[in-house]
Amino acid sequence: MSPDGRALTTAILTPGTIFGEMLLLGQQMHDNFVEALDKVTVCVMTRSDVQRFLLSDARIAARISEILGNRVSQLERRLSDTVFKSVPQRVATTLCLLADQEPRRLLGRGIQIQLTHEQVAALAGTSRETTTKILNEYAVQGLIHLGRGRVTVLDLPRLTKETGES
Repeated sequence: MSPDGRALTTAILTPGTIFGEMLLLGQQMHDNFVEALDKVTVCVMTRSDVQRFLLSDARIAARISEILGNRVSQLERRLSDTVFKSVPQRVATTLCLLADQEPRRLLGRGIQIQLTHEQVAALAGTSRETTTKILNEYAVQGLIHLGRGRVTVLDLPRLTKETGES
């Protein structure tokens, strides 16, 4: 969160992942927070608890290392996208990545993503207004369907072409 109230979404966490692991590496997380999009169960552990678990089972340390590596890789990709892609390409990339992560709950003929325009904007690194304009354009093209608090990807192959990666 910036001092003027703008938010940057750095990740959408899925069941079984962790938050706050950067504290283990001595990183500060003063302005970071997590917001649940669904019902969640949270396990809070102290730094000493985590260190004890890390030392007791190498599989735990390996899993945390894997999570950290994936998180860094995702952030590097988003940074690269911010520098080299247009805003419409970033919105399309965000939707495609989210659609790929969704369990295949095919509703009708699409992949439903339970996020608001503001949440998509935060992931794409742009404003809600710009994102809404782009989402409406994609809807007119038949790539997506917009609903309250959700975006349904109707044509993933065509939306993928909008990312600039094909």
